[in-house]
Amino acid sequence: MKKSLILLALALVAGPAVAQKLNGAGATFPAPIYQKWFSEYSSQHKGVQINYQPIGSGGGIRQVLAGTVDFGATDGPMSDEQLKSAPFKIVHIPTVLGAVVPIYNLPGVSNDLKFSPDVLADIYLGKITKWNDSRLAKDNPGVKLPGSDIITVHRADGSGTTYIFTDYLSKVSDAWKSGPGKGTSISWPGNSSSSLGGKGNEGVSGTVRQTPGAIGYVELIYAAQNKIQYGWLKNSAGQWVKASVEGVTAAAAASAKAMPDDYRVSITNAVGKTSYPISSFTWLLVPAVSKDPAKGKVIVDFLNWMLNQGENETSALYYAPLPKPVADKVRATIKQLK
Repeated sequence: MKKSLILLALALVAGPAVAQKLNGAGATFPAPIYQKWFSEYSSQHKGVQINYQPIGSGGGIRQVLAGTVDFGATDGPMSDEQLKSAPFKIVHIPTVLGAVVPIYNLPGVSNDLKFSPDVLADIYLGKITKWNDSRLAKDNPGVKLPGSDIITVHRADGSGTTYIFTDYLSKVSDAWKSGPGKGTSISWPGNSSSSLGGKGNEGVSGTVRQTPGAIGYVELIYAAQNKIQYGWLKNSAGQWVKASVEGVTAAAAASAKAMPDDYRVSITNAVGKTSYPISSFTWLLVPAVSKDPAKGKVIVDFLNWMLNQGENETSALYYAPLPKPVADKVRATIKQLK
C-alpha cells in the first residue's frame, strides 16, 4: 500500500504519464517558440507528443472551430461572431509578445531605413510607388534612395501577422481605416506587378529576399534569422524606434492595465517613448472543457509549464515574455480549464 502511494505521488509530480498525442495548428508568428516549447515539453514528459502545424491564424481558427485540432493559435483574436458560432467555449490564452517589422530589399542601400506611420500606410495604399519619393527621402536624410519601383509583399493566407499590421495601419491612417481596414485577410491595394503575396512569415520573407525593390512585414525573428534588413518606425510619442524585446515589453507594460478578462486586446501604437508600435500578444485557443479529459489535463499541465519554464526562453528567439500581472491573471484562468 505504501509503495503504491509513493508511485502515485511520483506520477502526480511528473505530470501526465499516460501516452497522449495532441495536435494544434495556427499562427506562424509564434511558431519558432511554440515548436521549441512543444519539443522540450514532450522530451520532459514521457509519452506526450504535441504536434503543431504553422498554417496561419485563419487556418488555426477554422480548425479549432471544426474540432479537428486539440488547440489552435492566432495573432488576431477571434471575433465575437466566431466565438458565438463555436460549438464549445473557446478560451484565449496569451503566451508571448512579438514585433512585426517592415522588411525590405533595396540593393545598394546599406542604411536602416526609417518609415513614418503615414508613409508606411501610403506605401501599402499604392500612393507612394518609388523608393526615392520625397516623403521617404524626408524620413531618411543623407540616404541615397534609388528611383526604382516599390513592390509591396503581403500574406496570401489568413494571417494574424496581417491582423497586427493592418490593426496598426488602421490606427495611424484614416485612409487605411476607411479603405482596406484591418483583418486576418483583406483586399490588398495594387495589382499583380506591384503587390505580391507570400504564404506564412516564411513566404513573405522569401519573396522579399528574392525581389529587389520589395517591402514586406514579418515577425521579428524571421527578419533576424534570414538576415533581412528591417526599418525603424516612429512611435506614438514621436520617437524613432527599432524593434526589440525591450520595445515590445514597453508596449505591453503600457497596455497591461487594460487587459480584459478574455485577453482579446490590441497593443499596437502603444503610448510611451520606448514602445515599439507594431507589437502584439499572441494566443493559444483552448477549449474551456476538453472533449477528451486526458488531453485536457495535458493542455493544463503544458500551460503551467509554459508559465513556469517556457517564458524564460522567449528573449533568445526575439519574443517578450508575458508581463507579471498578465501571467498571474493567466494562472487563474488555467485553473478553470478542464
